[in-house]
Amino acid sequence: MISVTVPTPQGDMQAYVATPSGEGPWPGVVVVHDALGMSRDVRNQADWLAGAGYLAVVPDLYRGGRKLTCFMRFIRDASQPLGDIDATRDWLAGRADCTGTVGVIGYCMGGGFALMLAPGHNFAAASVNYGVVPKDAERALAGACPVVGSYGERDFGLRGAAAKLSGALAANGIPHDVKEYPGATHGFLNDHDPADIPALAKPLLKLTGMRYHDPSAQDARRRILEFFAAHLR
Repeated sequence: MISVTVPTPQGDMQAYVATPSGEGPWPGVVVVHDALGMSRDVRNQADWLAGAGYLAVVPDLYRGGRKLTCFMRFIRDASQPLGDIDATRDWLAGRADCTGTVGVIGYCMGGGFALMLAPGHNFAAASVNYGVVPKDAERALAGACPVVGSYGERDFGLRGAAAKLSGALAANGIPHDVKEYPGATHGFLNDHDPADIPALAKPLLKLTGMRYHDPSAQDARRRILEFFAAHLR
């Protein structure tokens, strides 16, 4: 588990790499963080994937900047983070210890980016965790790579997103596994250390009920690994 520098069109970007044990090469996975940026949780997500045999890299899309400022900029214009993720994919696929087959996984904001990257960005599979589904999903997702999606039934900001995503993927004939978990809220796969949560964000998290939900998280991880095994190996 090391920090590396990834070259991008916008300049060098720091990233965290988690390497499986044993001898490679291994399939790669780009791990896209949520709105909290390079937290301990997202590093743990990369470590989990490495433990399952994937070369995982987390790009710091905020580049060490202010989280709220970067987040709002990305909401208005996603071109920079998408370009940075594409550059990370190319860098990862070109490593000698990577097979060249690369998937993407994202959470919240990162889940939305993972879904945007599913069509036309050379990923072999995408794991979309409570990511926003585009309004014209059937058109937007034409030609997408296989998608595994996980949503919480009590995620009221994304009500109906799982069914919408599943329907759009089915209409396009794209292999997919989309599930909505009863009892789970937004962010149920992310077990954030309280120290990583800005003070301004804590009231919002409390108001929305966002929290880690272990039964749902364990099942979602099982499904993600099964899906990645089918499409990345």
